[in-house]
Amino acid sequence: MSRCSPLLAVASAFLFEYNTPRIVHIKSKKVGVTNRLLQLGIISYIIGFVLVYKKGYQDFDTVQSAVTTKVKGIALSNQSHLPDIGLRTWDVADYVIPPQENNAAFVMTNVIPTLGQTQSVCPEDPSIKGSNCTDDSSYCSGLKGTILDKGNGPFTGRCVNSTDGVNKVCEIYGWCQVENSSGSGNVINLVGSQNFTLFIKNDIAFPKFDVKRRNILNIYKNDNDLSSCRWNSSDSKGKYCPILLLGDIALAANQDYDKLAQKGAILQIVIDWTCDLDKSVDECLPEYSFKRLDSSDYNVSNGFNFRYADYYALKENDTLRQYRNLYKATGIMFVITVQGKAGKFNVIPLILNFSSGLALLTITVIICDVLVLYFLQARSYYREYKYLQVEGRDAFQENFHNVSKEVQDDVNEELILFSEKVKTYT
Repeated sequence: MSRCSPLLAVASAFLFEYNTPRIVHIKSKKVGVTNRLLQLGIISYIIGFVLVYKKGYQDFDTVQSAVTTKVKGIALSNQSHLPDIGLRTWDVADYVIPPQENNAAFVMTNVIPTLGQTQSVCPEDPSIKGSNCTDDSSYCSGLKGTILDKGNGPFTGRCVNSTDGVNKVCEIYGWCQVENSSGSGNVINLVGSQNFTLFIKNDIAFPKFDVKRRNILNIYKNDNDLSSCRWNSSDSKGKYCPILLLGDIALAANQDYDKLAQKGAILQIVIDWTCDLDKSVDECLPEYSFKRLDSSDYNVSNGFNFRYADYYALKENDTLRQYRNLYKATGIMFVITVQGKAGKFNVIPLILNFSSGLALLTITVIICDVLVLYFLQARSYYREYKYLQVEGRDAFQENFHNVSKEVQDDVNEELILFSEKVKTYT
């Protein structure tokens, strides 16, 4: 009796066989308790986490934001040993550089000025490696036209006395005199900068819900009421004030302001708008938090500073000569980040989240099946009731074409008897 090829067997099984789930009611304490515990856990997850905690019944929109800043405050410095500076008042136009930035504000806390620079020849900075010399011919003349790494200009070929009167250095052509940032006496500290104020204006929108808000709330009745407030995290009204003292920002970020002012730093101000629009829109309020983005533990290039200059020209011998004042500014960069989302009830996400959660209940069936069929001692007994193979009268029989009619009749009788037994079991 010939047999069909394995490929034909697979094809016949695919085309002529059908699998349907069979419901087997198993009375077992272990399986029953396991099933109910799993169902309870999944239902608790759906209701407690997905719907309540994550608010799966709401539709959400992310915040769109615009930020502008304004700094106010006056500082006084008295540098009598620097006659070009002397007694000076510093206002916002002096220490906020540049005047306006996108979502940020830089406040200068100390500065090293080099005033009256012009294009000429002068001694190189002796602290720069390779600038020291002993005479013209042996070193500087051989490097004429060379610009050192971190140097201030090309060598002229001459060896001259440095500005400190101790060392001899190569002469350069560039902006002279060169900056001297090695001595602490050249540093001008803006004493009292911790009392400067930072005014943050933040306008936000949730376009999906047509909601617009800003961080200047209705609790401030007029400009005088607003200008007199200061941010205070422990005050029910003050925690919404958009005017912040620089010292309070550093304190809220767990930082020592004096150390920040000395070396410079980058502080982040986070304004969070997390709103439940199922409640009143007036309850959509900002929350402020603060942290330092850089670290004081860096051994190299610690802090934050940069250089800038202002330029002017003077008429000398009927010719305009260009000058500049160079400033090495150290200070605190305030980076403002706005984040948040708003949620409002919508039946569509409710149905989707609830339906997807209920679909997880099928996991209980899979786990319990694995437990019954592979781990319980009576797994062989349960397996007999779980799987049942039934062959219909028109079932595909791969060997029937070579069997006599009498044998086929015998097989048909056996199928009838088997079907009757199945009926009695079911």
